[in-house]
Amino acid sequence: MDTDDLSIEAYDGIIIEAEKLSHDLTLHYGLLSGVCDDEAAYLDYAEKLTKQLLEVEVDQLEDVFWGNAPPKDQLDQTLNKILSNISKIKKTPIEERHYD
Repeated sequence: MDTDDLSIEAYDGIIIEAEKLSHDLTLHYGLLSGVCDDEAAYLDYAEKLTKQLLEVEVDQLEDVFWGNAPPKDQLDQTLNKILSNISKIKKTPIEERHYD
């Protein structure tokens, strides 16, 4: 699938939220869509990625973000917001989500 296949809720809650902090963070979430068959799988992978990124040590951030690491506190704040968004999206039935 492609990020264009995501519901508006998923796209805004993950991709746009990540972009507010860092384009490099957005790339991580965008790449996930290529290994997913549907939005449910994407949400599961995005949740797993988010939790993994929360575990990254400060001294490893430059490697994870290709030399453009955001401040750890801002990153964690964004990641926690994304986790909250994912939880809300998962609770929303597919038929109530919006698509372009």
